[in-house]
Amino acid sequence: MLGYKMAHRSAVAAALLAIGFGFAGTASAQSAAATQEAPTVYQPTVGQRGKDVVWVPSPQALVDRMLEMAKATPADFLMDLGSGDGRTVITAAKRGINALGIEYNPDMVELSRRAAEKEGVSDKAKFEKADLFETDFSKAQVITMFLLPDINRRLRPKILDLKPGVRVVSNTFDMGDWTPDETADAGGDCTSYCRALLWIVPAKVEGRWKIADGEVSFEQKYQMLAGSVRAGSAVNSLTQGKINGENIVFTAGGVEYTVRINGGAMEGVAKGPGGQKPFKATRG
Repeated sequence: MLGYKMAHRSAVAAALLAIGFGFAGTASAQSAAATQEAPTVYQPTVGQRGKDVVWVPSPQALVDRMLEMAKATPADFLMDLGSGDGRTVITAAKRGINALGIEYNPDMVELSRRAAEKEGVSDKAKFEKADLFETDFSKAQVITMFLLPDINRRLRPKILDLKPGVRVVSNTFDMGDWTPDETADAGGDCTSYCRALLWIVPAKVEGRWKIADGEVSFEQKYQMLAGSVRAGSAVNSLTQGKINGENIVFTAGGVEYTVRINGGAMEGVAKGPGGQKPFKATRG
C-alpha cells in the first residue's frame, strides 16, 4: 500500500504539474496574442521631419487668435496647410466651421481623424493626405498655415490667384515682400511661436481704367496701389492707395475714392471739397 500511495501521489503531482504548465503556456500564449493584437498608437515627436518642414505644434492660444483675425465663421470653408496633429482644423470645427487639413504624413492624418472623432467634430473636421503644391485651394475662404518662409513664398503665387477677399493667416512666418495686412500676438501665457500674420487676397486691378472724363491708371504691388487719375486736363498722383479684397480706397487731387471691383468694372463714390458724387470706371 505504501508503494501504491507513493506511486499514486507521484502520478497526481505529475498531472498537476502538467496542468500547471498547461495553464502557464496558455496564459503566455494569450499574453503574446494580446500584445500582437494591440496596435501601437502613433505619437508624433516635436521636431520630427516632414516632407518640407519639421513638425512643431501651434500654441492653442495662437490658433484661437488666428481664427479671430481671419474673422472665420460657419459661413466659411477653411483649409489648413500642413495640418499636423489637426488642432487648427478641430478648433475651427468646434466653432461650427467646415474645415479641411492638408497633411503629407499619413500617420498624422490618421492621428487627426481620431482626435476629431474623439472631440465629436468629425462631421466638420476632415483631413487629407496630400502635397500642398498639388492641392486646389480655390474653395477656401480662409487659409491657415504654419510653414517656413521659403514654403510660404513658393505658395504665394497660387494664393494670389485665389478669389479676392480670401483671408490667409500664418503662424510666425511671412511671405517675403508681401506685407501682411495685420499682425498680432497671441497674448496670454504663449511663450513661443506667438505671432500671427494676416493677408487678404487683393483683386488684380493694375492697368488703365476708363472714367467719364479721363482715366485712372493703377500700378499694383500686392495690396498697395500707386498711379494717377486724369480728369480732363488735370492729372493727379494716387496717394494712400490700398486694396482690401474687392474694395479699394485711394486719394488723388484732394478727392478720396472708395470703390468696389466687380469683374471688369468698379463702382463707388468720390468725396472731395465739392461734396460726394458717384464714381464709375471700366477696364480699358
